[in-house]
Amino acid sequence: MIQKAMIFAAGLGTRFKPWTNHHPKALAVVNGKTLLQRNIEYLQQYGINEVVVNVHHFADQVCDAIEKNNGWGSVVHISNERDALLETGGGLWHARDMLQDAPFLTLNVDFLTTLNLHHFIAFHEQQQTIISLAVAERPSSRCFLFNAHNRLCGWKNMVSGEERIAYPDDNLRALSYSCVAAFQPEVFQHIQHRGKFSIVETYLDIASQHPIYGYNHTGDDMVDVGKPESVALAEALFK
Repeated sequence: MIQKAMIFAAGLGTRFKPWTNHHPKALAVVNGKTLLQRNIEYLQQYGINEVVVNVHHFADQVCDAIEKNNGWGSVVHISNERDALLETGGGLWHARDMLQDAPFLTLNVDFLTTLNLHHFIAFHEQQQTIISLAVAERPSSRCFLFNAHNRLCGWKNMVSGEERIAYPDDNLRALSYSCVAAFQPEVFQHIQHRGKFSIVETYLDIASQHPIYGYNHTGDDMVDVGKPESVALAEALFK
């Protein structure tokens, strides 16, 4: 059973201005709770009480909130990216020393969902794969492409038509990423990039050689709280 997770919380939050001119997006509030607190408490519901949080934009505010609230009941480790923002892939690699001893999850701090993590983790364990991705049928400008067996085959920008195929197959289906993934610790042996890079690059690199499967949880509540106008929708769904 997975008992550790990483929450990506270092981003600049450029879509969430003006709040992020003076605060990190991780501390944006939905119904009286910050996004960071909500994700930590979400993990707690499934017995995951050890969390790595990466910090960059207004890092001190994030660290102060974690300290003031005693991690909201979880053990919280800080992955310090104050010197350089590394994006999701670089952030994961930077935090490897805190993650490479056991399977773990990753979440984005600005994405809220009611995905049942017990079911998702059981799927990951059943597939015996290095990475599993939570995906759903919902509108998105960028999607992952899966074959009939739910194997990740590529990525597509649904607006520009730009496409990258990692594992060629027919009749590919586009599904949106829910920003939740399960990893085996050996993933770090397969990460080729260094420095600043998106975790999507890692997924596609690995998918060309090793199966990555998508867990379709369409029907669950999901909100990308990436813009201020998303807060009202989040508050309607997450009390």
